[in-house]
Order: sequence, then C-alpha cells, then structure tokens
Amino acid sequence: MGRWILIGILTLGIAGVGFWGYQEHQEKNAVLIQAENNYQRAFHELSYHMDLMHDKIGTALAMNSREQLSPQMVEIWRLTSEATSNVGQLPLTLMPFNKTEEFLSKIGEFTYRTAVRDLQEKPLNDKEIKTLNNLYEQSGELKDELRNVQHTVLDENLRWMDVQLALATQDEQSDNTIVDGFKTVEKKVEGFAESNVDSALTGTSSEEHEYQNLTGQKINKEAAAKRGQELLNVENAGNLTVTESGKGADVPIYSISYQNGDKNGYLDITKQGGHPLTLLINRDVQEQKISLNEGLEKAKSYLKQYNFEDMDVFTSNQFDNTGVYSFLYNQDGVRIYSDAIELKVGLDNGELLGITARNYFMNHKERDIPEPELTIEEAKEKVNPDVKINEEYMAVIDNDVGDEVLVYEFLGVLDNETYRIFINAMDGTEEKVEKLDGTEINYASASQGRT
Repeated sequence: MGRWILIGILTLGIAGVGFWGYQEHQEKNAVLIQAENNYQRAFHELSYHMDLMHDKIGTALAMNSREQLSPQMVEIWRLTSEATSNVGQLPLTLMPFNKTEEFLSKIGEFTYRTAVRDLQEKPLNDKEIKTLNNLYEQSGELKDELRNVQHTVLDENLRWMDVQLALATQDEQSDNTIVDGFKTVEKKVEGFAESNVDSALTGTSSEEHEYQNLTGQKINKEAAAKRGQELLNVENAGNLTVTESGKGADVPIYSISYQNGDKNGYLDITKQGGHPLTLLINRDVQEQKISLNEGLEKAKSYLKQYNFEDMDVFTSNQFDNTGVYSFLYNQDGVRIYSDAIELKVGLDNGELLGITARNYFMNHKERDIPEPELTIEEAKEKVNPDVKINEEYMAVIDNDVGDEVLVYEFLGVLDNETYRIFINAMDGTEEKVEKLDGTEINYASASQGRT
C-alpha cells in the first residue's frame, strides 16, 4: 500500500515538474517572440524612414518656395531622429554601426541648421545646395542597401534573434545574412563619410570658406616629400608617393602616401607653408605602454613641434590602445571653438597616428573680441538652477546659423550627468546645451581659459 502511495506522489511530482517546465518554456517563447517582433518592427520602420527621408530630400531640391523649404527641412530632421531611434532598437550594439549613425546625425544637423535660420535673409548657398545633393545621392544608396537586407529577411524568413546570438557569441564561422547585410551598409556609409566631414566638436564652424591662416613660402614636390617624411615618420622619402591637387581645390595641397607592409599612411599638406591639414597612419597598435595622460603630453609636444601655439586641451578619450585629444585655440583667455585641432596618439609607443587641422587653418585669425554685456553671475542666472556648475570659461562658438558669438561656457552636473552649456555673453540667450557622453573632461587643463 505504502509503495502505491509513494508511486502516486512521485507521479504527481513528475507531472508538476513537467507542467512547470512547460510553463517556463512557454513564457520564454513568449519573451523571445516579443523581442523578435520588436526587432522586426524597428528594422522595417528604419527602412521606411530611410525611404521617406530620401524622397523628402529630393523634394527639397526641387522646391523654389522658401516658405515651404523650412518645414521640409524640419520634416527631414524629424525623420533622421526616427531613423536613429530605429537603429538604437536593433541588436547591433556589439557590431560597430557608428558610421551610419554619424551619417544620420550629419543629415539632422544640416537640416536643423537650415530650418532654424531665416531663409528669406539667408537662402541656401551653392555649397549647401551641393551638400544637399550629396546627401540625396548618399541616402539613396543607403536606402537601397537597407532594401536589399529587407528583401532577404522577408524572402528567407530570417530571425533577428539569430543576429543577437551571432553577435553575442562573436561566431566568426556563422553565416548570418542580416549581419553581413548591415556590415555592407556600414561599409557603404564609410565610403562617403569624407564628403561630409565636419568637426565633431559642438560649436565649431561647419561652413567652408577661404583658408585664413596659411603662412610661409610655397614649397615644391621635393620639399613636400621631405616634410612628409618628417610627419609620417618614415626613413626614406623615396618610399613616398606625392601628388598635387588639381585646379579648383579649396586650397592647393600635396597629398602624400606610403605603404610598408601592414603599415600605411596618408597626409595632406598645403603648398603654401607645408602645413599639415590631415594625417592618418594605419597600423596595428600593440599593448598599451603609456597612460592616457602621458599620451596627452606627447600630443602637446607634437603641437609645439609643428608650431601650433596657445592651444588648450579640450577633451581626451581612449579607444582601445589609442588616445584621441582635441585642442582649442586660446586668445587672451577666450577659447575659440572654430580653431580646433584633433590628434591621435598610439599608447603603445607614443607615435602620432592622426591630425585633423583643417578647421584651424580655415578659421584661425586674431579676432576682435568684444567686452561681454553680461557679467558671469548674470549669465549663471540663465542656467537651469538645478545644474551644479563646476567650471566656467569665456568662449567664441558658432551658433546654429553659423555666426560666431561670444559666450560664457559652463560645465555642470545634473542628476549625475555632465552638461556643457553656452550662454550668450551679450544678450543671455542659451545658445547650446550639450550632454557629455563618455567624454573625459580635463578640469585641470586650460587654466588660462578660466574666467
């Protein structure tokens, strides 16, 4: 009798465990189905928003009425925000997709800047129309690539949960069509990033104009090769390929390149004075041997070596074993955002791996900086009172319509987040507010810029 009771209890136990397991399986499936549906929705919305954005940019190019153009630009800006949000909802956090997000951001910044200004007073110029044409063509290519991925997803009934699994496990052998498709999209966008290059720094000039700070005598090809040998850190100038820019270039330059095994480099220097505009060295950066701060000291020494004076460090960040540093020109205690230089230093041996100085040479000049109408205390009153201000500077930035304005710059904290806030020093307008994500702020630097 006891044995039958025990058998009954065991049977009930097994049935209970089985029912519990079935419930767990059902709940897990429900969660997976919901996640899959969310991924599918975000992806198809992304494709739809890219289609619509491409059409809207094309419509803007065909418009002749300035009254209609501003709302159209606002609509394009809204669609870029929607598309960026869609990208953020896809399981791509483990796969680099920053070029596509940066491209969407560039379209948003351009259309927003255009929409907020008075197009009756300042209509689109030839450069902006050319930019709009480029964005139309490029967004069309991006739209087509996304449509290819979408067609494959629908045709082969692919699942986004497989994408998440492939990325999370970093399975190099897995043949995941969606991942491969998005890598193609990212590579396509990377191909036209150069034609939309502006500084990543808030408040810097985004408008192309005549270079204002090219000093020195014109150099020939031989002198350019010697300068390239120094900047690219190569032993033999004969290994360099030197080409001249053609007619119509915004500034006459020599483009210098070399290839040495797995290491290659590229450099643009001006014919007048041999100034470095852009330098990029590609190589495998080895194990880190110097700190980010030691890399900063190296960056400062390179600035001094190449005759960039009165530059204050603005940000310093580390990506893998590379330090990236940005500097602003300091004129009489005022930070000039348009005169920005960015350097990249290898933290394995301190070698210079990159320079971006186009903004500096395009914009740098001695400015007639006016006396502020507001005191710093009056400017602080324009800042959200919940923000705890840590640092104060005087600065000159480019506002949303591209005009240079004198501002008070405040670095402050609200709810454990750091913000940079610019208050117009003449009329108290809140010009810009920037949330700092993952930026290392060097509070000890730029003491000359503190008010």
